[in-house]
Amino acid sequence: MIRSLIERILHKSLSLLVGRRSATRQSDEDEEVAAGNNKAVPADVMDGQFAVLAIEGKEAKRFILELDYLADPEFLELLDRAREEYGFGQQGALSVPCRPQELEKIQESRSRRNSLST
Repeated sequence: MIRSLIERILHKSLSLLVGRRSATRQSDEDEEVAAGNNKAVPADVMDGQFAVLAIEGKEAKRFILELDYLADPEFLELLDRAREEYGFGQQGALSVPCRPQELEKIQESRSRRNSLST
């Protein structure tokens, strides 16, 4: 199940990256986003990254993560929770049902692991 979710996220992320427009057409992208077109990739999401919304109750925070988070066991648990709560039909940025602090903790844990391995 998780593998299927990861494949769908990767496919969606890669298709969005391939469709990315040049910086000279940023104003066109802004107009598309304002019109409700979710296919435009925000300027702060670079190649090899994806946007995640950590939402619990009224708390919400947007994160930009590297694609290698899709192989992180702690992040995969969040994806499993997202699948259970939202299903596979999410549009736009991926939403995960957790407090922003929980995702920040996963980022800190990854940073510690990465610094120990270098």
